[in-house]
Amino acid sequence: MSRRTRRTLLIVAVVLLLLVLAVFLRSKAPPEAARLLPESDGIIYVDLRPIRAIFRHDLQPLLRAPDYQQFVDATGIDWERDVNQIAIGLHRMPDPNGPNGPVAYSMVIVGKITGKRLNNWLNDHAASREIYAGHTIYSIPSENRTVRVTQIGYDTVAVSNTPTPEQIHSILDRHRTAALPFAGSTLLERHYHEVPLLSLAWGVGQIGLPFNESGEIHVFGLGLPIESDSTIIASVSPALPTPHAIGAMRLRVEDIAPSESAATTEAAALATLVTLARSISPTDSDTKTSQGLKELLNNAEVTQHNERIIVTATLPASFLATL
Repeated sequence: MSRRTRRTLLIVAVVLLLLVLAVFLRSKAPPEAARLLPESDGIIYVDLRPIRAIFRHDLQPLLRAPDYQQFVDATGIDWERDVNQIAIGLHRMPDPNGPNGPVAYSMVIVGKITGKRLNNWLNDHAASREIYAGHTIYSIPSENRTVRVTQIGYDTVAVSNTPTPEQIHSILDRHRTAALPFAGSTLLERHYHEVPLLSLAWGVGQIGLPFNESGEIHVFGLGLPIESDSTIIASVSPALPTPHAIGAMRLRVEDIAPSESAATTEAAALATLVTLARSISPTDSDTKTSQGLKELLNNAEVTQHNERIIVTATLPASFLATL
């Protein structure tokens, strides 16, 4: 074998090794939609594609409000059908009684949702426009606040209702470096590696903010003994299929308490809540959501590891379909 041939094979081998390394790094990196989000207090991500595939026979069409039906007719976009991924950044507001309430959001939405018809609709409804980084940002009035919208790719839209345009500017700035697999916010850098592999939906940071009522987190009307500013790593991933649990999902919620003693108190309160919920029998008048929630609590387990409280449970397919 000639020296030239050996050198060519060496170059090919190095290139292939680099490609394999790049693919591996991308598989470990957060989804691009999440990497585009600005700095925030919490992040929630949902991949709707596998969820639709799993529950396609159980999903019922939603009733559309007249305003939303007008939007669908004008743009040809139906969020329920056309959105594939949603990444939401949650921003705590200094004044919880302001127009945004306790939390504002920045969103990156991926799917079959862009195009000229959407651009025309945004142009017709915008109170003002701004050109930033080669993109048009449309400012649309909504309930005493401004919602900013821009198309940032052939299949991606950014939306933010924060008081200033800083967050949507940040999304456009991050879009320039989106190819870097580990680009993203400080929150992703700190906690994404703790999200279980193959999670269809996950959240990191202060994801209790949207469910906050008077400093307490409420989910489906149930008050949880967790502070709204707790750091939480939550995920939903496919459960191992069994004959009685086809399509079920595994819920895992990890709460990082400020100290081990605080974690002990919180874990005991959660365990008591789960025990009490198990003692309540479902009634015929309960909705499917209520019945599903009781089934979830019935199999929930609470454990503690130092300053971390971990709650695991199986989400029945029937409960997920109602959501």
